[in-house]
Amino acid sequence: MGIFGALTTSVAGMRAQSFALENISGNIANSQTTAFKRIDTSFLDLIPDGGANRQLAGSVTAQSRSTNNVQGDVQASQVSTFMAINGDGFFSVQKPGGFSDNTPVFDGVDRYTRRGDFQLDKQGYLVNGAGYYLMGIPVDPTTGNVVGSTPQVLQFQSDFLPAQQTTKVDYRANLASYPLTTAHDKAVPGSELLRPSSFSTGHNPLAIGTPAPTHTDASITGSAQSNKLATPTAISATTLLAGAAATNSIVNNFVDADTITVNGLTINFHNGGGHTGSAAAGTLDLDLNTATVGDLMNAIGAITGWPASISTGGAITLHTGTAADLSISSTNTAALGSLGFTSPVSQARGGGGTPGTGQVVGNDLQAFLDESIAGGAVTAFDVAGSPVNLQFRWAKVDSASLGSGHADKWNLFYQVNANATGAQVAWQNVNTNFTFGANGQMDPPVVSLNLTAPSINGVTLGDVSINFGAGGLTQFADANGNVQVNQIEQDGFPAGQLQSVSVSDRGRIVGNYSNGRNLDLAEIQLASFNGPNFLKRVDGGAFEVTDESGPALSNASGRIVGSSLEGSNTDIGDEFTKLIVTQQAYSANTRVITTSNQMVQDLLNMLR
Repeated sequence: MGIFGALTTSVAGMRAQSFALENISGNIANSQTTAFKRIDTSFLDLIPDGGANRQLAGSVTAQSRSTNNVQGDVQASQVSTFMAINGDGFFSVQKPGGFSDNTPVFDGVDRYTRRGDFQLDKQGYLVNGAGYYLMGIPVDPTTGNVVGSTPQVLQFQSDFLPAQQTTKVDYRANLASYPLTTAHDKAVPGSELLRPSSFSTGHNPLAIGTPAPTHTDASITGSAQSNKLATPTAISATTLLAGAAATNSIVNNFVDADTITVNGLTINFHNGGGHTGSAAAGTLDLDLNTATVGDLMNAIGAITGWPASISTGGAITLHTGTAADLSISSTNTAALGSLGFTSPVSQARGGGGTPGTGQVVGNDLQAFLDESIAGGAVTAFDVAGSPVNLQFRWAKVDSASLGSGHADKWNLFYQVNANATGAQVAWQNVNTNFTFGANGQMDPPVVSLNLTAPSINGVTLGDVSINFGAGGLTQFADANGNVQVNQIEQDGFPAGQLQSVSVSDRGRIVGNYSNGRNLDLAEIQLASFNGPNFLKRVDGGAFEVTDESGPALSNASGRIVGSSLEGSNTDIGDEFTKLIVTQQAYSANTRVITTSNQMVQDLLNMLR
């Protein structure tokens, strides 16, 4: 090889160090470039062929060594569309080959980058700082599932998100075992229950198909009255219905031919003849010579089937019985007044009415509010996105505390018309009985129910499923006596316009709409390579596939971090150290050239 070989080897060494210096300068220049991957330099010795005892150190050449698999630091950013890759993987991107009518025309060549400073341009594309357009797979906003498997250039238009009507309501709550309704009185068993007798005729709010309540007796008590004694005392059962002054008789006498009509049957008063007839026969006669208040009470009791009574203070209590409502009138209103009643007398039986109609009308609104408790509300939407306030109320309709044959049972109502009056429907029963056992759990469980196209305040919804789940409704004691709503959510929403997009840590592009909805619009799939350091570098921190890198794979293990950027993996301190070493190596090669030149000069001087 000789002296001239040493000269050429030193030149090669200088060239290799220059190559290294160029890489170092590029690394330093890009120390602040987003996701820049530094280029290291590898030196390769070139050994000429020779015998074992004539081997030479040889010349040198320099090659680039990529660090595409070396991650830079991840730094937080305030830009919601910026993203960084933590771990393995690359973003798939494309670059326009040109523009037509200001619209990009893509060249169809997929490129790959870790530069994640993407932002929306005016046409809705996500473009990074180097002009590369992000690719991903669209997501169906309704189901949340990706549409297809091949990434495409993503574009997001500021179109309206169509309204979605409410189709289900998820509802979970605890119903107080003893509801503190306005009408409740703990001293009266069953007073906390919804009582059909409180509602107008023909409007039983219990679930459709519920039998009409059994008729019960009701009573009415007149005012306390005194007799005609010189020193008046309270009337009693022995007080006469007609008598002279200063006797134990009522203040205003009944007279011959007076009548009292009770539930359509007439009691006749006459002088003489004794007491004759019976309620069964349909005629009763009382002899005013001997007839007492007690006799009249017995006659009325015979008609109603329930005995009357009188207090020590002179107040008579009459009973309706269960056969009919009580109706009393008299031809002698003054005499009837002396018994404590104003003609006509009217008192309805308890219970009775119609089978369950499942509706509360405007006339019965206050009674319903007094005998039920609020169950929460949620805003629902029709097919056009019109909002409506879906309100619920619960009413307890039976209680196990009433004894055998009874169980803790509830009905659920939803509001139909907030301004209902008269016979207009105000609240609708969902027509399902919710029965609870002693352990506070539904028995049998009601997992869900369906409201068929409910109309609420003039807005008609589609069919709505109310889902409670297997244990979503419970009945445990609650000191406040209220319904504790744990969850009440629905799936509808109004139309909305896309306002901004952001990146989630799940690697999805999320659209933020004016209606408050945040929906997944696209999924970013990271590409990986078996040989990432053999990718071909192109401008802007992008790479192209080579035979050595292998094709892009979809099994990248990295994770996308939203609102973040990956920094350059260049270490300034390390580059400065390499810079010093390169400078010294370059200088050393120049010394070899100087020495070789001096040796050649000495050789030439020998010939002179």
